[in-house]
Amino acid sequence: MTLLRLFVDNLLPLLLAASAGYAVAATLKPDIRAFSSVAFNVFAPCLIFQVILESRVEMITLVRMMGFTTVGLLLLGAVAVAIARWRGWSRPLSSAVVLCVMLPNAANFGMSASLLAFGREGLMQASLYFITFSILTYTVGVLVASLGHASPKSALLGLVRVPTIWAVVIALVLRACGWSPPGPAMQAIDLLARACIPSFLVILGMQLYGVRLQGPALPLSVAGSLRLVGGFLAGWVLAPRFGLEGTAFQVGVFQSSMPTAVITTILATEYDVEPRFVASVVLLTTLVSPFTLTPALAILKG
Repeated sequence: MTLLRLFVDNLLPLLLAASAGYAVAATLKPDIRAFSSVAFNVFAPCLIFQVILESRVEMITLVRMMGFTTVGLLLLGAVAVAIARWRGWSRPLSSAVVLCVMLPNAANFGMSASLLAFGREGLMQASLYFITFSILTYTVGVLVASLGHASPKSALLGLVRVPTIWAVVIALVLRACGWSPPGPAMQAIDLLARACIPSFLVILGMQLYGVRLQGPALPLSVAGSLRLVGGFLAGWVLAPRFGLEGTAFQVGVFQSSMPTAVITTILATEYDVEPRFVASVVLLTTLVSPFTLTPALAILKG
């Protein structure tokens, strides 16, 4: 399969969907935060709840993907810390680079691309990756963004407030007990779950509107290279060591190769760690990602 065909079949539809969100943001100027809040707090938990409950994923599968995700992202973060110290960058800039490298776009782009490239099984594996990503974002991510001043209590409280985490817990409990929600409840969950992927793509386009490339060239290059290329290499090396095979291997490596997550801009703004630089990395990696993800797909599917 040629690279162009891989791009057209697996990535171009996502970019076109995201462009609709960009157009909406440019013309209607909607409240992006409100729309994003609904998607992440309603649609995403419903999708992950449905995927876990219906896929009958085994606990060992969840543990393997969570271990792979945790080690891979922390390893990339450690590399970013080492480079930042070697170059003598300021603490805010160092924190910003680590955030951009450590947090991939596992939701808006990653889950959507995994579904398109690897089908329903791919979506299930991408959901497990996203669960771990969410935990790291609201613990390690918060601590990095605050330059070490955030208390463990505040990080844990942030995690408790994430509906996705509760969706995972409830789904696993129901599976263990052999129960399932009543028919009308599952139909409602199914309707909301179907809205998740398209909403994520529209939000991605909306959030990129108005972002401009700003910041020093070397840190931009380091952050972008580690996130896109380093993420793929780390995933490729680590996946077999955590027993990931087949679709789990493909999706794990693919998710590791995603551009920087949009949520990094929220963390950077909240803790004032070079928010314009972080937004620039998000834009840069998103625009460049088709040129790295397409050959990644060729390798993973070949």
